[in-house]
Amino acid sequence: MHFRKLALAAAIGGLLSACAQTSNPTVTQDQVVEHYADIAQAVYGDALTSAQQLDKAIAALLASPSEQTLADARTAWLAARVPYQQSEVFRFGNPVVDDWEGQLNAWPLDEGLIDYVAPGYQHELGNAGATANIIANSHLQVGGEKLDVTNITPELLAGLNELAGSEANVATGYHAIEFLLWGQDLNDTHSGAGERPWTDFALGEACTHGHCDRRRDYLQAASRLLVQDLQYMAGQWQPGQNNYRTELTALPAEEGLRRMLFGMGSLSLGELAGERMKVALVANSVEDEHDCFSDNTHHSHYYNEKGISNLMFGEYQRIDGSTLQGPSLLQLVAQQDDQAAAQIGEQFRESEQAVYRLVQSAEVNNVHFDQLIAADNPQGNQLVTDAISALVEQTRAIELAANTLGINNLNPDTADHEF
Repeated sequence: MHFRKLALAAAIGGLLSACAQTSNPTVTQDQVVEHYADIAQAVYGDALTSAQQLDKAIAALLASPSEQTLADARTAWLAARVPYQQSEVFRFGNPVVDDWEGQLNAWPLDEGLIDYVAPGYQHELGNAGATANIIANSHLQVGGEKLDVTNITPELLAGLNELAGSEANVATGYHAIEFLLWGQDLNDTHSGAGERPWTDFALGEACTHGHCDRRRDYLQAASRLLVQDLQYMAGQWQPGQNNYRTELTALPAEEGLRRMLFGMGSLSLGELAGERMKVALVANSVEDEHDCFSDNTHHSHYYNEKGISNLMFGEYQRIDGSTLQGPSLLQLVAQQDDQAAAQIGEQFRESEQAVYRLVQSAEVNNVHFDQLIAADNPQGNQLVTDAISALVEQTRAIELAANTLGINNLNPDTADHEF
């Protein structure tokens, strides 16, 4: 599939990129911040385009439900994750992104809020919405709250996030759509993803598990909301408008660099190494796996890492295959300290390869992230541990870049993890 080819191409590109970065003409801090915004514009533009393609694939599924149209919608979802995961590096340090992100990528979620679940489903303790099943009910009684959910619209779903105060009540975004396309992954730490039948979206007698009309409405509404949300964020990075980009680039360049480096370090350390890898590994918990329904977690992790690398090297491979390249952080560092730049570039190559080995495990050996974290898989555990260690070292390299540029006390977010 196209997104797998992108992964391989991106991994190879990452190995080559640092060599080209330090030989370019002198760059300024302002130019690096401006190119940071250019990359954000391109990444969110691609995320929007791929979400629109996903929306079309979902429309085709609902127009003519079949095994093939469901498979096509799943493929479109996987492709949509490629640019979006590379966008998460803009989240930390940029309030406009961080305040908005939860509606698109919150996880893990209690599936029982949305649809039917298998017997013995383990939901978050104390979550009053964990068995609400919006698809099966036109009215919900959650604690002391009575809700009319007769008409499933994007606005309704947005209002149901964190219902009854629980972060596990995720009604929207990529993972709600993922659950609807794949269903629960009931394989625990064994091979296999979710196996929702296409007949869950059929009308009339062919409908399985009931309420197919509402399931169709839910999937369509969630997809439309995803597109709307990405249209908003893509607009925030367009040049020459009264938006966040204008606000960011009007700040002193040092502040722009601080936000950039803080975002890189926080995604590398607290979020990717901590929340997305360490939590699942320590608990051997598939419930804490990121793309748990589709078994796409290896790509999700890799493209998070690629997003961090994009900013260090000042380049981004677009979904059309073209490459956006410009003034980079590594060039700025090299202008101050060649040795530090070489050390940083080498660590980034090593870290990217360490995370890419999770992709190779899944694609070559068919051993996915949920199998790697199993308690009885010491080799798999070590592969994930090595990736975590590489991300910790990468964060040190980011801090070295910051210090070299005179940006001290960066303090990237650890998400309360110790490494």
